[in-house]
Amino acid sequence: MRVYGIEPDGKFREYVPTPFQIKHEEVTLEEWLEENPDGILEDGKLLVIGRQVNTNLGTTIDLLALDRDGNAVVIELKRDRTPRDTLAQALEYGSFVEQLGADELEGVLQSYMGDESLALAEYHREYFALATDDAVAFNKDQRIVLIGQSITSEIRQTASFLRNKGIRVTCVEFSFFQSNNGTKLLSQEVVVGNEPSKPQRISSGSPPVVSRDEFIRALDPNGKTVFEKILEFAQVQRMPIHWGTRGFSLNIDINGIHVAVFFCYPPRSVYKQSIYTTLMGRGGISAKTGVPENEVERLWNRAQATGLFQPAGHELKCSIDRTFTESEIGQLLSWCQEAATTITQYGLKE
Repeated sequence: MRVYGIEPDGKFREYVPTPFQIKHEEVTLEEWLEENPDGILEDGKLLVIGRQVNTNLGTTIDLLALDRDGNAVVIELKRDRTPRDTLAQALEYGSFVEQLGADELEGVLQSYMGDESLALAEYHREYFALATDDAVAFNKDQRIVLIGQSITSEIRQTASFLRNKGIRVTCVEFSFFQSNNGTKLLSQEVVVGNEPSKPQRISSGSPPVVSRDEFIRALDPNGKTVFEKILEFAQVQRMPIHWGTRGFSLNIDINGIHVAVFFCYPPRSVYKQSIYTTLMGRGGISAKTGVPENEVERLWNRAQATGLFQPAGHELKCSIDRTFTESEIGQLLSWCQEAATTITQYGLKE
C-alpha cells in the first residue's frame, strides 16, 4: 500500500514504509495499542483491562481486553516467532482466559488500574455507555487478535481455518510510514476477521502511576478547585493518598492498614471527573472495617442528604461537572471527616 500526503500546493508527497523495528521496539507498538484500543479492530471498541497478564503456564499475555458484550479479547503481538509458535501461543492464552470468571477478570482490572475498589460490571457499563438495564454476561466467549507488521500466509490460512471451526481469531497488520519531514503515520488492516464466523486473582502489569502534578493538570477549573481542597485537607489531617493510574484514593491509616474513604477521578477517566464513596465496594469500608451495617447506612444517607451524591452501582458518585461553592466543598470534607472518624471508632474487621 502506498500512502501520500497532500501538500498545500496540491502536490502529493509519498510516505515511505519503514520497518517498525528500525525506530521502535515492539513494546512501543504495545504501548500505542494500549492507549488507543479503539484502533485495534474495525468492528468495535475495546476496553483494555490488563497488560502483561500472567498465565498459569508461566507466560504473559501482551494485552487483555473486553468487548462491548463482555467477551474476553486476547491481543498478542506476533514479534519474531515462527507462524506455528505464534498460533500455538495465542491458543494457549485463549485456553487460559476461557477459565477466568467475572471475579478473576475484575481482579485483573483492579491490578491493572491500581484500584482495588473498581467493580468490573460498573466500569464496563460506564466505558461502553451501556444503559443501566443492559445485562452483560462476562467471558461467555473469547476472541484472539494477532497483530504484526506482516501476517504470513501460514498464519492467515490457519487463522481462517480456526474461524471456520468457531474460534474467533482476527489478524491485523500495522504498517509504519514516515515522510521526509518527519511526520509519522500508522495504518491498520484486518487481514483475517472481516468475513463472518460461526457463532459460538490473576496479576497484571499496570500503566505508570499518575503524580499529583499530572493529576492537577488533567483537571478542568471546576475539578481543580475541589480536588486541591481535598488534597490540602488530606495533608492537614495526615490522611494517606494512594495514587493510581488515573486518580487517587483518600485513606485512613488504622495500625498500618489503609482504608479508603474517597476515590477521586479526572475528566479523562471512565468515571469522568468525579468522587466515589467506598461504603460498599470491594476493599472499602464494609469489606475491611468493623463499621456495622446501620452505621454504613447512616453515612450513605448523610452523603445523599448533601445533595451532591447520587447512587452509582454499589456506591455514591459526586460528579464535579460545575463550579462548587465553598459551602459545598465544606460539605464534602465534613462527610469525609465523619467517615474517617467512624472508621477509626470501629477499627478493622476481625
